[in-house]
Amino acid sequence: MRFARPALVMAAALTTAACGAPDRLRNIGQTPALSAINNPHTQTGYRPVSMPMPDPVPVSHNPNSLWRNGSRAFFRDQRAQRVGDILTIKVKITDQANVSNETDRSRSSAENMGATNLFGLENFIGRATGAPPGSLVNLNGSSSSNGKGTVQRSESLATNVAAVVTQILPNGNLVLEGKQEVRVNAEVRELIVAGIVRPEDIESDNTIDSAKIAQARIGYGGRGQITDVQQPRYGQQVLDVLLPW
Repeated sequence: MRFARPALVMAAALTTAACGAPDRLRNIGQTPALSAINNPHTQTGYRPVSMPMPDPVPVSHNPNSLWRNGSRAFFRDQRAQRVGDILTIKVKITDQANVSNETDRSRSSAENMGATNLFGLENFIGRATGAPPGSLVNLNGSSSSNGKGTVQRSESLATNVAAVVTQILPNGNLVLEGKQEVRVNAEVRELIVAGIVRPEDIESDNTIDSAKIAQARIGYGGRGQITDVQQPRYGQQVLDVLLPW
């Protein structure tokens, strides 16, 4: 029973690898296929976003006026505001982090105990224990620890991607989802952006910075021959999970 769970994990990993092997063998010598354009509402696992909402506020209109509050155009606001509308997300990520921690600790202790005069019993104790009466117990201990950790991280990503409004929350915030695939030779690069934005944060040219997206989910990666070579084999991944050393 001790090895039942690792065996099941390995069997599941090998089964998963085996299931994906026919597709990979079928695509040998061919460029990776692009994903089909799908409606996010019909995708498996899609769930509408639910967020805390404030109390509704009645909308006030200016009488005898053609101007509409919040509009940036005289006739119609050109920014995305309805389900299915498109806006451009300007993805710009420039993160740098440098963290360095070092800890050094040491401790030593010594204890000596003897019985040079103990009602005349010191000699008896010495003969019974085989130790000098003045040094019956001698304890020494020492401990030390040294830890050092360093983290250096630098990430940079700058690109634009068009996203579609998939949902309007009760308070007027927009739920966005955008996906972009670019195939270069035998490698497909994927960019996925999703999140929630305020309509007033959308610029007049119908763009918005990624820093203004709440609950942002940004993924950038790829698939193809280069990505396949850079990944370890399935067997090595299974061993990395199971082996304790």
